[in-house]
Amino acid sequence: MLSVIAPVTGVAQELFPEGSVDAGIYATQAEGFQHGLVVLAMDESCWLIEAEDGHHLRVEEGAVEAVRRQLALFDAESVGWPPRRVVESARVQTHWPLSPWCWVLAVFAVFWAQGEWPGLSDAGLLDAARVLGRDEWWRAGSALWLHGDLGHLVSNAGGGVLVFSAVVATFGPGAGWALIAASAVGGNIAAVVLQQGEQYRSLGASTAIFAGLGLLAGRAIRVLGRSGHPHRWRTMGVPLAAGLIVLGLYGAGGVEVDVLAHATGFGAGVLAGFAAAGEGVGGALGGVPVAQGLGDSGQQR
Repeated sequence: MLSVIAPVTGVAQELFPEGSVDAGIYATQAEGFQHGLVVLAMDESCWLIEAEDGHHLRVEEGAVEAVRRQLALFDAESVGWPPRRVVESARVQTHWPLSPWCWVLAVFAVFWAQGEWPGLSDAGLLDAARVLGRDEWWRAGSALWLHGDLGHLVSNAGGGVLVFSAVVATFGPGAGWALIAASAVGGNIAAVVLQQGEQYRSLGASTAIFAGLGLLAGRAIRVLGRSGHPHRWRTMGVPLAAGLIVLGLYGAGGVEVDVLAHATGFGAGVLAGFAAAGEGVGGALGGVPVAQGLGDSGQQR
C-alpha cells in the first residue's frame, strides 16, 4: 500500500505513521512516488508525506535496511534513463530526389536494349568463371544494370527508387551514388570470390538495393555510437537488426534468388555507411529465375 498524505507543517514526527522511518526524502512528489513503487514491488507498505523539507518516503522500521538497498540499486540503474533523444546536425534533403528516377529510366532503357540485342545479357552478367578465370571484373558493375524479365525489373525498380531516394537524401547525390556503386560492386565481387570453383551466374540491381539499405543501417549505427549516451551500445543494434529483418523478408526467399549477393551487398553497405558517417558524408526486392530470359537455370539475380 502506498499512501500519499497531505502536506504537514515542518517535520512533525507525530504526524508520521507510528513505527515508520524515512527510507528517503525527495524534492518532488513524482520522484517520491516513483521510489515508492520500488517499495511496493518488494511487497512492503510505505507512505509518502509532504513536508517543508521535502517528500518523505516512510516505511516500516523493520524493512528500512532492505528498502534502502533496493532504492540505491534502483538509483544506480536509473542513471541516464530515460535516454535523451539523439538529434543529428547533418542536413537532410526534404524534397524527393530526382536522380533515383533517372536511374529507373536508365535500367528500363538497358532492359529494352537487352531485348534488341540478346547477346548483351550474356556479355554483361556476373559470371564467376569469367570474372576469376578471365579477369573480367567489370562484370561486377555491368550485371547491376541487367534484368531477366519485366517482373524482375519492375520489382527492383520499385524497391530501388525508395531505397536510393533515402540514401541520396541522407548522404547527398554525389556521395550517395558513389557509395551505392562502390558497395554494390564490392558486394558482387565478394559473392564471386565466395563462390569460386562453382558455377555462379547472376544479374540484377537487387545487390545495389540491399547495399543501399546497408548504407542507411551503417550510418545509423555510427550516429548512435557517437551520441555519448550511456545506453548507446543497446540502441546501436537496432538499425542493424532492422536491416537484417528486411534482408531476411525480401532478400532470402523465392526460387533462385541470389541470397549470397543480397547478403554481401548489405554487408558492404553497412561497412561503407559506417565509414562514411565517420567522415561526415553527408514489395519484393529479390529476383526471380532468369532461365526464361537467358536459358540457364543456374543463373540468379
